[in-house]
Amino acid sequence: MQAEVPFLRLTVIYNNIPFDNRLRTGWGFSCLIEGTEQTILFDTGGEGSILLGNMKRMNIDPMAVDMVFLSHIHADHTGGLEALLKKNPHVTVCLPECFPDSFKQAIKSYGANVKSLCKPTRLLHRIHSSGEMGDSIKEQALILETSSGLLIITGCAHPGVVNVVRKAKELFKVEVYLVMGGFHLAGMSNAQVRETISALKELGVKKVAPSHCTGEKAIAFFKEAWGDNFLEGGVGAIIEMPQ
Repeated sequence: MQAEVPFLRLTVIYNNIPFDNRLRTGWGFSCLIEGTEQTILFDTGGEGSILLGNMKRMNIDPMAVDMVFLSHIHADHTGGLEALLKKNPHVTVCLPECFPDSFKQAIKSYGANVKSLCKPTRLLHRIHSSGEMGDSIKEQALILETSSGLLIITGCAHPGVVNVVRKAKELFKVEVYLVMGGFHLAGMSNAQVRETISALKELGVKKVAPSHCTGEKAIAFFKEAWGDNFLEGGVGAIIEMPQ
């Protein structure tokens, strides 16, 4: 099926930010990436029933998932994993090396494979992990090379969304087309949000799709700053772009 798709399709399956009113919201984030060598589920949201329910409403078969990419250990990004594995244990789960052994063993008990990542790693053709970033909360971002530039997906961007983008540019020496996911700006002052926006603009980020823990006020600032290059990222949003 994937060979017939000449573009990348990003479908937000789980989010506390609404978009498609047919779908349930819940605190957390999950995004399906199609059109690549394998179908990837980025994070699994916080609750399995919401994850699987939204997948059903969007006619997404859990068995179509080949790889699960977990950004960090927090339950709002890993809570739906068990429910998914019960439906489809034939996946490889890519997670930060810092995850506890008990978590990894639980995944293996379903028959799934586990790939622990510490440093920047090529996962598939033109698809990479940023490697573990941050201090107290270790987190990895997913980086896809596309004909338009880099596509960066963050779970919460605990290490700082600017730091994530800067590292991606250092690794690949190309421009950033789109950054989407949680930017962890909820509760930040207006000045801090505008400083983040200014830094991302300086880094040449062309499009943004902030959601989850970004905060409604910050999302509004991003929408104002990027205009037509701001993309909706709430649950049910679909972004398509050339490979």
